[in-house]
Amino acid sequence: MPEHNGSLSALFVELGLIIAGLAVLARLARRYGISAIPLYLLAGLAFGKGGLSPLEVSEQFTRIGSEIGVLLLLFMLGLEYTGEELSRSLKSGIAGGAVDFILNFTPGLVTGLLLHWSTLAAALLGGVTYISSSGIIAKVLGELKRYGNPETPSILSLLVLEDLAMALYLPVVAVLLAGGSPSRMVISVSVALLAVGAVLFMAIRYGQSISAFVSHESDEIVLLTTFGAVLLVAGLAQHVNVSSAIGAFLVGIAISGPIAHQAERLLSPLRDLFAATFFFFFGMEVDPSSLPAVLPLAGLLAVITAGTKILTGYWAAKRAGCDQHAALRGGLTFIARGEFSIVIAGLGITLEPRLGPLAAAYVLLLAIAGPILARVVR
Repeated sequence: MPEHNGSLSALFVELGLIIAGLAVLARLARRYGISAIPLYLLAGLAFGKGGLSPLEVSEQFTRIGSEIGVLLLLFMLGLEYTGEELSRSLKSGIAGGAVDFILNFTPGLVTGLLLHWSTLAAALLGGVTYISSSGIIAKVLGELKRYGNPETPSILSLLVLEDLAMALYLPVVAVLLAGGSPSRMVISVSVALLAVGAVLFMAIRYGQSISAFVSHESDEIVLLTTFGAVLLVAGLAQHVNVSSAIGAFLVGIAISGPIAHQAERLLSPLRDLFAATFFFFFGMEVDPSSLPAVLPLAGLLAVITAGTKILTGYWAAKRAGCDQHAALRGGLTFIARGEFSIVIAGLGITLEPRLGPLAAAYVLLLAIAGPILARVVR
C-alpha cells in the first residue's frame, strides 16, 4: 500500500507540473499574440525522449489524454459546420479544393520521393504539407475579429473541404499502413469509405433529429451525452479502420442549432486541456537531437508551402469576388499548419523515422509564422 501511494503521489505531482507548465506557456503565447502550439511542442521536446528531463511516470496517462485531445479538437471543429453548409461547400468550392490539394500536397510528396522514402511515406509528408490548421486559423480569425470579412467564407470553405478530404485520406492511409493482401486492403478501404459516407449522410440528413435527441436543459446531461457520443463513435470508427478523429468530426457536424453552442461552451475547457496534452505528447515522441539535421529542409519546405497556401487563399478569395487587399489577407490567414499535420506524422513515425522530426520542425515554423503573417495585412 505505501508503494502504491508513493507511485500515485509521483503521478499527481508530475501531471500537476506538466499542466501548470502548459498554463505558463499559454499565458506567454497569449501575451505576445502567438499560437501556444509551438510552445507546447517545445515543452514536449524538452521532457520527452532525449530531452533535458524525460518523464516516465505519467507517460501512459499523457498518451491517453493526447488521443482524447485529438477527438475533441475535431469534434469542436465539426460543431462549426452544419450538414447544409457541408453540402454547399462541396457544390461551390470543389474547384478551390482541387487547387488547394494540387498546390500543397505536391511539395510534400515530391520532397519525400526526392529523399528516397517509400511512396506511402512520401504521401504522408504530402498530407502534412497539404492540411492547414483549422484550430489555429479559427483562433486567429476570432482574435482579429475577421469572421465578418468578405474573404473569410472562401477560407472557411477551403477548410471544410480539407477536413472532408482528411475523412477519405486518413482511413485509406491507416489501412495501407496496416498492410495485408491486396484484396484485403481493397475490402478494408471500401468498408472505411462506406462508413465515412454513411455517417456523413446521417449527419446531413438527420442532424436536426440527432440534435433534438441530445438537447436538454441540464448542462450535466448534455456534457455526458456529447462526450460519451464522441468517444463511442470514435471507437467504432477506429474499429472499422476509419480515423477516430474523423468519427469525432462527424459527430460534431451532426449536432446543430442551440445545442451546438451549449456543447461548445461545456466542452471547450476539456478540449483546451487535452489538446495541450496532445501537442505536448507529440513533442515528447520526437528526439531533439534529430531536429538540427532536418531544420534546413523543414525551413525550405515551410517557405515553399507558405507561398502555395497564400496563392491558394488569394485565388479562392478573388474567385469569390473579393478585392486584391481582402484576397491577400485571406491568403496570409491560410498559412498555419498544426493539429492534422501532427496527426498524420504520428501515423507514419514507425514507417519512416525521419517523418516525425521533419514534421515537428515544419509545424513549429508555420504554427509560429501563420498567426504572425495573418496580422501583416489588416
